[in-house]
Amino acid sequence: MASYSQMSYAQRGKQHAHPVARELFAIMERKRSNLSLAADVATKAELLALADKVGPYICVLKTHIDVVSDFDADLVAQLQALASKHDFLIFEDRKFADIGNTVKLQYSGGIYRIADWAHVTNCHVIPGEGIIQGLAEVGMPKGRGLLLLAEMSSKGMLATGAYTDKNIEMAVRNDFVIGFIGSRRFTEERDLITMTPGVGLHAAGDTLGQQYRTPEMIITENGSDVIIVGRGIYGPGKDPATEAQRYRDAGWAAYEKRLSVSN
Repeated sequence: MASYSQMSYAQRGKQHAHPVARELFAIMERKRSNLSLAADVATKAELLALADKVGPYICVLKTHIDVVSDFDADLVAQLQALASKHDFLIFEDRKFADIGNTVKLQYSGGIYRIADWAHVTNCHVIPGEGIIQGLAEVGMPKGRGLLLLAEMSSKGMLATGAYTDKNIEMAVRNDFVIGFIGSRRFTEERDLITMTPGVGLHAAGDTLGQQYRTPEMIITENGSDVIIVGRGIYGPGKDPATEAQRYRDAGWAAYEKRLSVSN
């Protein structure tokens, strides 16, 4: 069988068993975008303004809701409205990392009630497979999806080797899991989506250990599916809408190149 990365997003969406994955692939095809915005901003006004500006160009809005200093229920309502208006999914980058019973409470309750509004969230598997099962008990009835942190994009990260292999094993046998955070396609046993952070139009890094790879490296060469970009779009002196268009176009061109090479 051909690699899933050699198939179009439309083909993969039509045959995927998970509703979130099907919807994501459909959005990507409709918008010709495999771009996710990492919206790491500290206020409600900043987050909503940024999401509205870049919304037309992204397939996924990635949030860190716990850094928003003036979070309230109205923020969630407005984010949902923007997701509907601009046709994107919301991914809360929560990185759960506790035992199953605790993450059930964190995911379903507290002040954020993440499972009520985030189409996708993610977790570390350090506590074992129970973390996936706990999150699934909350998320599956709501039609949500989970990504596993198989790798990270920072220098010196410890998610490598046998640990990454365990992520893959757990993902293959848990239907709630739709994919990974990582730098490449990890398996052909199931169609699992890879979303990759640390993407820049020019490979470089920052002073805190972040390492950047280009869309062509990630999408064309490594077989990843979604590029995650933050400061490259809304950093100092940048126009978010213009930069989002540039990254969207670069990501899609890398995807089309991958398909042309495979065919």
